[in-house]
Amino acid sequence: MTGLPVLLNLAGRPVILLGEGPPADAKRRLLERAGAAVTNDERATAALAIVAVEDDQEAQAAIERLRLRGILVNAVDRPALCDFTLPAIVDRDPVLVAISTGGVSAGLAAALRQRLEAILPAGLGELALTLKSARDRIRTRWPESGDRRRAIGAALASGGILDPLAAHGADSVARWLDGDDDGAKDRLVRIMLRSDDPDELTLREARWLAQADRVFHAPEAPLAILDRARADAERIATNDVPASPGPGLSVIVGYAA
Repeated sequence: MTGLPVLLNLAGRPVILLGEGPPADAKRRLLERAGAAVTNDERATAALAIVAVEDDQEAQAAIERLRLRGILVNAVDRPALCDFTLPAIVDRDPVLVAISTGGVSAGLAAALRQRLEAILPAGLGELALTLKSARDRIRTRWPESGDRRRAIGAALASGGILDPLAAHGADSVARWLDGDDDGAKDRLVRIMLRSDDPDELTLREARWLAQADRVFHAPEAPLAILDRARADAERIATNDVPASPGPGLSVIVGYAA
């Protein structure tokens, strides 16, 4: 990764913005949408600053002064001088999708944002809020955390009752909770690698890895493939097929003989 993605709560917090013109105006609008208290006073107390100054020497001098005070700086159109970058954003409040190229190509990030805008339903945020309000009911139905995660994963999977890319009625979460299918079936599936390139995984194989509770893999299986699994999925290096793989979805990753 070129950096660690984080979401900052800027509500009411000062952020220094230096510069004038369209680039500075665009950053101001973004900061104000996030609730930041934007100031053009370089001497203000703040943790973050954005420098949208056109003159190179003036911009670099401001960046150096800010860094000496321990302030993290975003330098507009100067990726080599940035401590952090601002991603392209798809906003389905409270769902927020951020697309970053690490400052390499803002145009590519914008193009991806436009594609995702067309894919993600307008009601996605409402689905998230409904799931939040149903949290107690979800915990009551699935008291054990593993069962709960698997049930939620099955409901939100492609084609599931709560598929986030599909349109849903206001009662969709209630119907899911009142239904009989808990989505917590134990399964063991196998992925036979054709190469070390994760892009050669089929869509179904990529989904299996993303949903797996544990991954049994050949010791030589490439990290690029294994990193497609959930971060908290258990990884077990072995060449043997387990007799009792465990609850939930287990995935075996190996090479064809």
